[in-house]
Amino acid sequence: MNHPCLTCGACCAYFRVSFHWSEADRDMGGVVPIELTEPLRQHERVMRGTSQAQPRCVALDADIGRYSRCTIHPVRPSVCRAVPASWEFGAASPQCDKSRLAHGLPVLTEADWEGVEERNPP
Repeated sequence: MNHPCLTCGACCAYFRVSFHWSEADRDMGGVVPIELTEPLRQHERVMRGTSQAQPRCVALDADIGRYSRCTIHPVRPSVCRAVPASWEFGAASPQCDKSRLAHGLPVLTEADWEGVEERNPP
């Protein structure tokens, strides 16, 4: 069974993805592709596409609710890494639930994880 995030993508098309600028600065050890970001505030950058009224991350390849993948998953910002899917690690995730509901998707339950072998999507 596939990881539920692979048929979702709602969080990537709901929240602004802002993070410290150093995450996109190679000289500082950053790995987020700077060309996919833009300045936000003095010490922050934002993933392009997420600082709008209807956000959608530039790195998202998805039809929300059908298929989803992050094109930079191994080098995504820390804020993306910090948001688990609901019940992925045994608890609900308010961010996951809020974004899924906003896109007309039901919130995940513990039953959605039955048979999922890998808890971190590829």
